[in-house]
Amino acid sequence: MAKNSTLQLADVFRAGFQRYVAANGPLPPQHYDVANAILRCHTAAMGGHVFHCDHCGSDRISYNSCRNRHCPSCQAMARARWVEERTRELLPVPYFHVVFTVPRQLNPFALRNKEAFYNILFAAASQTIRDLAKDDKRLGAEPGAIAVLHTWGQALMDHPHLHVILPAGGLDDDRWVACKNPKFLFPVKAMSALFRGKFLDAFKAAIADGEIQRHGMLAEFAEKPRRLKVLIDGLYKSPWVVYAKPPFGGPAAVVKYLGRYTHRIAISNSRLVSLTDTHVSFQWKDYAHGNRSRIMTLTIEEFIRRFLLHVLPQGFVRIRYFGFLANCTRAAKLQLCRDQTDPANACLGDDADAGEDEELTPAEPPPRTCPVCHKPALRWLMDLPRAPRTANHPGIASIQSHALNREGGAANAA
Repeated sequence: MAKNSTLQLADVFRAGFQRYVAANGPLPPQHYDVANAILRCHTAAMGGHVFHCDHCGSDRISYNSCRNRHCPSCQAMARARWVEERTRELLPVPYFHVVFTVPRQLNPFALRNKEAFYNILFAAASQTIRDLAKDDKRLGAEPGAIAVLHTWGQALMDHPHLHVILPAGGLDDDRWVACKNPKFLFPVKAMSALFRGKFLDAFKAAIADGEIQRHGMLAEFAEKPRRLKVLIDGLYKSPWVVYAKPPFGGPAAVVKYLGRYTHRIAISNSRLVSLTDTHVSFQWKDYAHGNRSRIMTLTIEEFIRRFLLHVLPQGFVRIRYFGFLANCTRAAKLQLCRDQTDPANACLGDDADAGEDEELTPAEPPPRTCPVCHKPALRWLMDLPRAPRTANHPGIASIQSHALNREGGAANAA
């Protein structure tokens, strides 16, 4: 099947989101927010800028992005800025990559309790690494790590897991301690067992405290607590998947990894293959059969349903730092690490920082290349205002009014 290089996620939402709402609404408010952002992105509704070419006289309009973290068209710039910041923090040591995954039996609890469940996942993974690293027999130091939450698999189904990257060493007070074996972090079985215990202990406590709710498909576990006990007891006895990948080849490989994984969303525009009035096809990697690249075709409504499974709670932080990379102490502790691993990497002075800022923010931006005559003569002419929310992209206003009508009708019926 030939790939449509111009196809975007917004095209899929334009083709079927109204039908999806009609069949499944009212939806959570944030789902409407994400849909509206994706549909408005890089359209006149977002406002923009007009550029004029001094060479050929042509004008070009550039519309603003929505900057929503679930929009595949808006991640490149955010990813580039974040990677640049992290690149400055890399140490000249090997780095490890660990993946923490929860058993699929827990996925329904994650979907209906996203914030509480994902917080437990972060806490269990970070505590596992901390406890193992502080053991004198293993490292005897405080580790530093970046953890990134992914909630999807290649087929867009729910698959919550954490990607964690960390340097091969840690801090013992103010002394850098390198891993005894730079090609080996901790035994996978030890990480798996410790992670399992910490996660399930916190999961049971969250159920007892009411942080993990049991509604909808989970109601059976509230009505029959024995079933929940059987489930948890079985999970304590089963092995959990903690995958420790081989160490990165060096800091450059870490940067490449960060660029690929940190700001990834459930599906990118590049994976979309074709779209009809009723179906959408996309590429996916079949890990169960040799990582073969395959094409999956779903109804538009099912595709949208799967995509919306991965909308995160408002304000939820999906990239977190712990150990000596924790935000509150990162600058000072990184400097200690840098001084002891490679003194040449000492922090830049004020003059160097100022020079970089001057280059990044010149008094007058250089002209852009004109897409018509290909000359570097395209300059800003004027700004275009953002359209009022009542004048959204075609189709969005009706989506919002439909949602209000459904919610209002439900309220009146109550």
